[in-house]
Amino acid sequence: MASPERATPAAPTKPARSLFGQILDWMLVPLFLLWPIGVAMTYLAAQSVSQVPYDRGLATSVRLLAEQVVFINDRPVLQGHLLPSHALQSDETDSVFFSVIGGFGEALAGDAQLPRPPDGAAVPGVVQFSDEVFRGFPIRMAYTWVRAPHPSTPPTLVQVAETLEKRSQLANEIIKGVIIPQFLVLPIAIFLLWFGLLRGIAPLQRLQARLKARSPNDLSPINEKEVPQEVAPLVAGMNDLLRRLSANIEAQQRFVADAAHQLKTPLAGMRTQAELAMRTTTKQDIDASLQHLLSGAERATRVVNQLLAMARAEDKGILPTLNQPLDLNSLASEQTFEWIPVARQRSIDLGFEESETPAHISGNALLLTELLSNLLDNALRYTPLGGTVTVRIRKQDDRAILEVEDSGPGIPVQDRMRVFDRFYRVLGTQTDGSGLGLAIVKQIALLHQADTDILDNPSQTEPDTPGTLIRVTFPEAVLPPPVTD
Repeated sequence: MASPERATPAAPTKPARSLFGQILDWMLVPLFLLWPIGVAMTYLAAQSVSQVPYDRGLATSVRLLAEQVVFINDRPVLQGHLLPSHALQSDETDSVFFSVIGGFGEALAGDAQLPRPPDGAAVPGVVQFSDEVFRGFPIRMAYTWVRAPHPSTPPTLVQVAETLEKRSQLANEIIKGVIIPQFLVLPIAIFLLWFGLLRGIAPLQRLQARLKARSPNDLSPINEKEVPQEVAPLVAGMNDLLRRLSANIEAQQRFVADAAHQLKTPLAGMRTQAELAMRTTTKQDIDASLQHLLSGAERATRVVNQLLAMARAEDKGILPTLNQPLDLNSLASEQTFEWIPVARQRSIDLGFEESETPAHISGNALLLTELLSNLLDNALRYTPLGGTVTVRIRKQDDRAILEVEDSGPGIPVQDRMRVFDRFYRVLGTQTDGSGLGLAIVKQIALLHQADTDILDNPSQTEPDTPGTLIRVTFPEAVLPPPVTD
C-alpha cells in the first residue's frame, strides 16, 4: 500500500519591506544615478571653460602675426625678421607652432606641415579655431586669412597652434575644485536625508505605539488631528473599520443578550413543569405537565427561529443576494397557502388578492418569505376567532405594494413606530408573542430599500376593532430579462 504523500509545507511569507526603507531607496537611487551624470557634465563644462582664456591668447597671437603680412606687387611678404615659434610661446608647458601660407600655397614662414583648416569659405579678418592632431599630439589651432589689395589675389592664411597641456591642467583643477567637495558633501547629504526621513515618519511610529498600547476591547476612533495630513485618509479608513467592527460586536452582544433574555422564561417554565411532572403521580397531572412542556418547547423554538431570522437579516454578507428577479404575486400566494391550516385552526378567513399584472421586484426569496411569514403570523395571532386576514398585492406606477390587513384590535397611533423595535409589545396585549416579528419585517424591508407603514384597516367599521393594515412598498420593479428562443 502506497504511503500517503506528505503535504508540502507552505513557503514562509516574505515580510513586506518597511516604508522607511522604500522611501529611502527611492530617494537615494536617483541621487546615486544623478551624481555621476553631474560629474560628467562638470567635466565637460570644465573643458569648455578652460578653452576660453587660452583661445583668447591664440587669437591675439594670430592677429599680431597677421598684422605683419603685407603685399608687395600683390605678393604676400612677412615684414621684419621671421618670427620663430618660441617668440609666440608664453611658457614652457606647451609647444607653439605657426605658419604663414600664401594664397597659392607657398610657405612664407613657420612650419609648412601644420594642418590646414577645415574646408570652407575663407573669411578674412575673422579668427577661427579648430582641433587638430600634429606630429601625434592634439593641438588647438587658431587661424585667419589676410585679404590681398587686389581682388584677384587669394588671401593669405595665418595659423598659430599650441598643444593642450595647460588646458588639461586647468580643466583638472576645475574638476578637483568641484568634485572633491562633492565627495565630502554626499555623505552629509545622505545622513541629513536619513535623519529627515526618520523625523518625518516619527508620527507613524507614535501612531503605532498608541495602537500597540490600546486594550483589545478599546474600539474607540483614533484622533485624526494627531496624525499628518498624508496619513489622515488611512486613519479615517481605520476609524470606519473600527466603527463597523464595534457595531458588529454590539450586534452580536445584543443578539446573545436578547437570546438569553427570551429563552430564559420558556426554559425556566419547562424546567418547572419537568420537576412538577417528576413529583406528580396521577396520569392527568403528568399529561398536563407534558402539555405545558410541549407548549414551552414550541415557544422556545419560535423565539430561536425568530432570533436566527433577525441574525440573517442583519448579516451584511446577504447583500450580494438581494438582486434576484422575483414575482411578488407568486411568492405571496405560496406563503399564504402555507398558513391556511393555522387560519382554519383559529377559524379565521385568510384570503389572497393578487395584482392584475405581474409584480416584479429584485430581492432575496428566503428573506422575503420570512417577511411574509412574520406578517401573517402577527396578523393571525392578533385577529380574534372568526375574523379575517387578507394578503394583497397591487401595483402603483412602477412600484409593487404588499399589504396584509386584519380585523384585530389595531395598533394605537403612538405605538406604530415603536412596534418595529425589538421585543417591544403594546401594553395590554394578552396575546403570546416575542416582540420580534415586526422588527424582522422592518429589517428585511430596509435591506430591500422598501418602505413600511402601519395604517388602520379601511374595511373595518367597528371602533372597537379598527384592524391593522401593514403596507410594504418596494422600489422600482425590475422586469426579468426577455426569453429568447
